[in-house]
Amino acid sequence: MKFVLLTVGKTTDKHLLHLQEDYKNRIKFYLPFEIITLPEIKNTKKLSVPEIVEKEGELIFNYLQITDEVILLDEKGEHFTSVGFSEFISKKLLSSKRRIIFVVGGPYGFAKEIYQRANRTIALSSMTFSHEMVRVIFLEQLYRAMTILKGEPYHHA
Repeated sequence: MKFVLLTVGKTTDKHLLHLQEDYKNRIKFYLPFEIITLPEIKNTKKLSVPEIVEKEGELIFNYLQITDEVILLDEKGEHFTSVGFSEFISKKLLSSKRRIIFVVGGPYGFAKEIYQRANRTIALSSMTFSHEMVRVIFLEQLYRAMTILKGEPYHHA
């Protein structure tokens, strides 16, 4: 089984990129994990928001395999505590799925087809964060979940 963070557009802030790499390497100590970055849509000034969302949806959809479990990171999704999220991850570790794909979309959300394809939608907060920040926050929470499951002292309950 492999866990994947699928994102639209790259992280450009060097400080956030450093944190992203740090957490990615920490997570890989516990489980097979990778970050896949899909290219941003070009010439968006000529496109409407629905057209941008549709084109990003096509990029995401083209990456996904039929056997993937797809979990969208979306502000309208289900909320977890860190311990609750670790329990959720524990169940995923027992899953028969080959890939668990967590998806961060573009700034305008996901296309209808992506919502329909998703197995679940999770919110990291009721607040809105930049897409670059969402990546780091998610990675930190995935790392925290693994330390909780291993009984390590990173998470202070």
